[in-house]
Amino acid sequence: MRLFSVLMALLVAGAIYAFVFERARLLAMMTGPQDAAAEAAAAQAETPQAQVTRVVVQRSEAREIDSAVVLRGRTEADRVVDLRAETAGLVISEPRHKGAFVAAGDVLCRLDPGAREAALAEARARLAEAEARVPEARARLEEARADLEEARINYNAAENLVGSGFASQTRVAATRAALRAAEAGVEGAKSGLESAQANIESARAGVTAAKEEIERLTIAAPFAGVLEADTAEIGSLMQPGALCATVLQLDPITLVGFVSEMDVARVALNAKATARTVSNHEVAGRVSFVARSADDATRTFRVEISVPNPDLAIRDGETADIAIDAEGRMAHLVPQSALTLDDEGTLGVRLVDAENRVRFAPVTLLRDTPTGIWLSGLPERADVIVIGQEYVTDGVTVEPVYEELGQ
Repeated sequence: MRLFSVLMALLVAGAIYAFVFERARLLAMMTGPQDAAAEAAAAQAETPQAQVTRVVVQRSEAREIDSAVVLRGRTEADRVVDLRAETAGLVISEPRHKGAFVAAGDVLCRLDPGAREAALAEARARLAEAEARVPEARARLEEARADLEEARINYNAAENLVGSGFASQTRVAATRAALRAAEAGVEGAKSGLESAQANIESARAGVTAAKEEIERLTIAAPFAGVLEADTAEIGSLMQPGALCATVLQLDPITLVGFVSEMDVARVALNAKATARTVSNHEVAGRVSFVARSADDATRTFRVEISVPNPDLAIRDGETADIAIDAEGRMAHLVPQSALTLDDEGTLGVRLVDAENRVRFAPVTLLRDTPTGIWLSGLPERADVIVIGQEYVTDGVTVEPVYEELGQ
């Protein structure tokens, strides 16, 4: 039985060999030469040829995106000032309550003048006294100059006479001493006049100081705005530096946002901007400030936008979504799966050219969206391989299957 099995195995192996490797001869022996040639041609036709790889290609056209720089920010009062006392005194004005609107120049706190009016009157009296002494000092100066002229004449006459023998040296010495005394008198009169004038300036400074001290008793709003807190209560004692009121200017109001270092170059001064606040107010304004220095922690740049707020509907500190007009960029929207790397690790996609050959193109990722990614660096029209890009290389001919993916 075992020998029979071995013989049957050899017989089957020989039959398989003849059918596979000697098929042509076997067919020729069984059907003749012509039938064998036909069978061979058919077998050759059935032999698979080198197949061209099929890939799925998306035809994409560049579109403009990023026509606005979008950021999230908040509203800020255009100006905020804390009005504080510059002198001490009791408040004698009725308080104004927070939320009240004030105009420029409105009195918010008035202090008791006390003895300040008397001090001003005294300073004015000293000024009048100093001014009255000036004419007297000028008269003394003129008198001293006249005495000097007379002493000079006497001295010259004495010198001429002594030369002719009609006067003694004693007389010359006396006239010389009188001349020196007259000169000293002129200098003294000049000093007296200058002192009188200095007293006038000092008295004037005293009057100015007394007036300013009285002016400090009234604390007024420097601009139109809204009171953020109640003003100081009547009867309260204020010391220098004590808070009287806080005033906010809300028209115009400022929108403040922070733009990344990648987009800051696209934000220009005076560019148009729109925003929507959490209170559902839509506003428009223009960029008034772009920081030149980045925040050390976030590496972002502060941007300010001035927005009209005539009805004061927008409050200080509201969150706002801001869009700043900027020059758009051309980009393609492709599936994220289309991204690949070349041998150097460069990020890009593979394209199909007009001859159906594969070409690698490096790209720059601009934005990731739920429908795909926006890329720059591609021609205006590009056939991007979205399926099969990992199985082909540059220069390989492929059979593209075009598929329109929604953009």
